[in-house]
Amino acid sequence: SDAGVLKRLDASLVGGGLVLQVVSTTKTAIFSVTSGSYTDLTGLSVSITPSSSSNKILVLVNLNAVGQDNQTFWKVVRASTDISVGATAGSRTVTSGGNMYNESDGANIKNNSLNFLDSPSTTSATTYKIQIYSRSGATHVNRSSADTDNADYGRSASTITLIEIAG
Repeated sequence: SDAGVLKRLDASLVGGGLVLQVVSTTKTAIFSVTSGSYTDLTGLSVSITPSSSSNKILVLVNLNAVGQDNQTFWKVVRASTDISVGATAGSRTVTSGGNMYNESDGANIKNNSLNFLDSPSTTSATTYKIQIYSRSGATHVNRSSADTDNADYGRSASTITLIEIAG
């Protein structure tokens, strides 16, 4: 009997919208960057191999970070292509989210979330990653800017999840 057995369904038999696979990674370690350009956020990338080039990938990001006395931006990158970013306009920074500047005290951690329905048009393994841009000073992921060792200062986790949806 097939009762209780989870099987992968052929999307052509059931139509679009079916969730085909879910992959996710969570980063609990802290990460700091001082680069004046977009830098890969180590440990917050995930790969997926779509089963059809017509399928979509729902990208879900939960990023906890804070800029220590600076402007901080972040973006989602598929392979080497920026996705879910604003249009280029003069000297403005294209970004998926931000600004995570710590405008009051060193105990803040800023939460940024994103959901974006991507069309990678491939059946090859594809990596999605987060990049962070720290205009000046340091940006910290999964910790407050001061990171003092007492209960007023937190540590957090950041996650990227990919959901393949039948086209």
